[in-house]
Amino acid sequence: MKKIYYIISGFLLLGLGACEDELNQVPISDASTASFYRNATDFEQAVNGVYSTLRGYPDRAFYLSEVRSDNVYGVGEAGVRDWEPINNFAATLATNPIVKDAWDSNYQGIFRANTVLDQLVARPDVITDENLENRLEAEARFLRAFFYFDLIRTFGKVPLIEHTLTPEEVLLVPRSPVAEVYNLVISDLEFAIQNLDETYAVVNRGRATKNAARGILARVYLTRSGPNYGIEGPGMASGEYSKALPLLNDIIASNRHSLVSPYSRIFAYDNENNAEVIFDVQYRSGGLGIGATFPGTMAPTTYFSAAGIPFAGNLEIIPVSNNLLNSYPAGDVRKSFTIHPNYTYVNRVFEPRAFFRKYLNETGRGQDRFDWPINYIELRYADVLLMKAEAILQGAAGTRAEVDNLVNQVRSRAGLTTPLTNVDLRQLMEERRREFAAEGLRWHDLVRSGLVLEVMNAWAPQEDIRNQIRKPITANHIIYPIPTSEMDVKEGLYEQNPGY
Repeated sequence: MKKIYYIISGFLLLGLGACEDELNQVPISDASTASFYRNATDFEQAVNGVYSTLRGYPDRAFYLSEVRSDNVYGVGEAGVRDWEPINNFAATLATNPIVKDAWDSNYQGIFRANTVLDQLVARPDVITDENLENRLEAEARFLRAFFYFDLIRTFGKVPLIEHTLTPEEVLLVPRSPVAEVYNLVISDLEFAIQNLDETYAVVNRGRATKNAARGILARVYLTRSGPNYGIEGPGMASGEYSKALPLLNDIIASNRHSLVSPYSRIFAYDNENNAEVIFDVQYRSGGLGIGATFPGTMAPTTYFSAAGIPFAGNLEIIPVSNNLLNSYPAGDVRKSFTIHPNYTYVNRVFEPRAFFRKYLNETGRGQDRFDWPINYIELRYADVLLMKAEAILQGAAGTRAEVDNLVNQVRSRAGLTTPLTNVDLRQLMEERRREFAAEGLRWHDLVRSGLVLEVMNAWAPQEDIRNQIRKPITANHIIYPIPTSEMDVKEGLYEQNPGY
């Protein structure tokens, strides 16, 4: 079983898991802090509390990256859903609850990480094992970097907060330049690489490892290296592809990970923590409120009804785009596993639109559609191989033959026996699209590759049969608006992102 989440359920009762609305960096009271951080176990539980803020991350990644991209044509039929304005590039997204949650949840995680880090400094004698103390600091810093990186990719400039602050102090913190936020992210991940463990015993699976930190840092360098589009977003045109390459090579050389075959076994409920997984968000089920929600989010309620699963609610279908459906070559096993093509439900009503079902196993569900016992894989070995190919194509040391070999390893596992030659960046991004469909990577891949405006503006007129998408899609749409709730906290503290 997954010990991290057993600990979290108890830790949240102490009050550290309460939702901080907006950018609320209110510190835990001195009394509660003194009574909690008494020994190493307390610090471990506090770090687990930082991990727990990842629970809703897969849902947000799906909405803000997949639904935003050419993988989904998310126009509803039963009223406007929260995800529909994201698909449509609406100018009103500053009030969207999904966008607001991306801000709130990331800063909640940062608050928890900062609390742990501050207490490690304030209580230097509580943990007597130096290696354990360094590891716990590394885990907190890894997670803080993860949250800030997600904020950069979502909002561009954000407030940079490295310690717990009072509400009055928070109101003095403006948005920092993207470069400054990246500096903290890189520093935190470098410390994590030096001090995290290579691997963990079963009881601690799910904790970040050295390879997890290497992989996320490589993703950071690839993202920073992407074009800036004339906005203050995640790309800085920094050309740091050569910094990503050795990190990816270190993961490959560690021999701790490999491609898992067949493709479906990567996501099997009885094969979690397999050789392909480098970092994931850990869940368990049983009706205790700590199972995953994202598999049920991707599938509509009418499908569950047709399958004889009486789940509550009225979740509408989020259709896979025809463009993605038509992109899979014959024999690609990823298509049938990732996408459910159609179904018939009550009174023989036929639903012709396809939806993602990559993480869905009806027989493995918990008590309802909010309780799935499957981990969400944030970083896996196939991504490392394809990021290496990307770094080489963008100018890092390597040959076109190496690129072809890396891409063809992934294609071969997908059942595609005809190898590609002279793979270019556009082809690579299409391979990534099919490999990682429904995994929250597509929008970010398009942005950092420099293809996002070209691809989306070619796609939207063809796919948008109901003329709902705000066209043309511009550079201002690459990042999301600062939530209205944050803009209203203190007049003039933040300037809204252009276009909203």
